[in-house]
Amino acid sequence: MSHSIHNLRKMRVQRSTLAVPGSNPTMIEKAADSAADCIFLDIEDAVAPDDKEKARKNIIAALNEIDWKAKNKTMSVRINGLDTHYMYRDVVDVMEQAGDKLDMILIPKVGVPADVYMVEAMLNQIEMAMGLKKKIGIEALIETPLGMANVEAIAAAPSRLEAMHFGVADYAAFHKARTVNIGGLNPNYPGDQWHAALSRMTTACRAYGIRPIDGPFGDFSDPDGFRDACKRGAALGIEGKWAIHPS
Repeated sequence: MSHSIHNLRKMRVQRSTLAVPGSNPTMIEKAADSAADCIFLDIEDAVAPDDKEKARKNIIAALNEIDWKAKNKTMSVRINGLDTHYMYRDVVDVMEQAGDKLDMILIPKVGVPADVYMVEAMLNQIEMAMGLKKKIGIEALIETPLGMANVEAIAAAPSRLEAMHFGVADYAAFHKARTVNIGGLNPNYPGDQWHAALSRMTTACRAYGIRPIDGPFGDFSDPDGFRDACKRGAALGIEGKWAIHPS
């Protein structure tokens, strides 16, 4: 056994993560009464560009007005990508106006360790300026070839990173892979086309004390497919999976 051992950075129950668009307050209210362990309120892919600012305000209001802790929910916000002009306002506004109600920030399309560092530097400054005592955790979405190529380096870098998610939809798109639905398997592929990627991410997570989380399964009409996907992930050591709020 190596003398280099990386213990779990942060223990959280994250068997199920419900993704909810910040542009829809009704969905947010329904999510509060769901059975999911973790809720991430989305300002990124689920929100149209013209709705970004309103979604951000909705999320801040929901974090402050709903007693998420009483409902045993871990709360995360998926910010916009680092290559957009929305991202800095996402971090600043949510943290300054509702940072004490938040548990984690989810960074999309993480490609290199510096992407995590950028957000962490902003969190450090805001927490110091606001006098916030609780340190917000970071989650990384691995959903690009660059992110998967650097997944070990991202996991190994000292940071607040506590969970990695496999973003299968964008990962497939970046690879120009032919798929039949989000998170589902192409019957023309001889086996599980996501096995190698999930296994690599999970290995990096387990080596450096990070929780590995599977991404979404998008076909609401196929509960058997969703259960099969959950079983495949569990067989690899994945801790949880997303559900996407249908209505």
